[in-house]
Amino acid sequence: MAAQFPVEKRIIAGAVGGIEVAMHLQGENVAKAIAIVAHPHPLFGGSMDNKVVTTLTRAMFDADAAVFRFNFRGVGNTEGAHDEGRGETDDMLAVVAYARTILADTAMPLWIGGFSFGGAVALAASARVDVDQMVLVAPAFQRLAHRDVVEDAGKPPSSTLLIHGEKDDTVPLADSLAWAAARDLAVTVVPEADHFFHQRLHIIKRLVQQQLR
Repeated sequence: MAAQFPVEKRIIAGAVGGIEVAMHLQGENVAKAIAIVAHPHPLFGGSMDNKVVTTLTRAMFDADAAVFRFNFRGVGNTEGAHDEGRGETDDMLAVVAYARTILADTAMPLWIGGFSFGGAVALAASARVDVDQMVLVAPAFQRLAHRDVVEDAGKPPSSTLLIHGEKDDTVPLADSLAWAAARDLAVTVVPEADHFFHQRLHIIKRLVQQQLR
């Protein structure tokens, strides 16, 4: 029988107003980590309900994390306007702080993940908070106005899992390969996968579960 996958939505305080958050808590089980997942570009229809985001969320939940996905400013019920990654990084860090408050554990391991634009924001956030595990799926570093800061100052852990589709025509695979090579990290390439991993989401889920097991 599949594990229960509870969800509770809340509006939490952010720097420019409320942030819409979906929380997946472990209930009677004790969470072994806090996980925050960020979504693709807001101006191209990205939201916390994106299928790659929900796949990452479920994989992290099944690995016993309390998982929080959220809408960036200007998306859904989150207030504010798109800020090219700067304000969105602040949004992600606000969700991290809220999650620690909810779980009343400032020492619990932190996992962060993101898809496309959200992957770049996750990396930016890692420059400002200690991250124990990171999962980046087709991270769109070139979509951030402050990408030079991200590329120079992000602190991905050595265990970072970077997944990219072989046939991604939105974010070039070459971008991930170059970024990873400069940091002595690996890239896991999913054969035949496009940017949105159509008919390949099960592979993402399996890779993340293996990483976090």
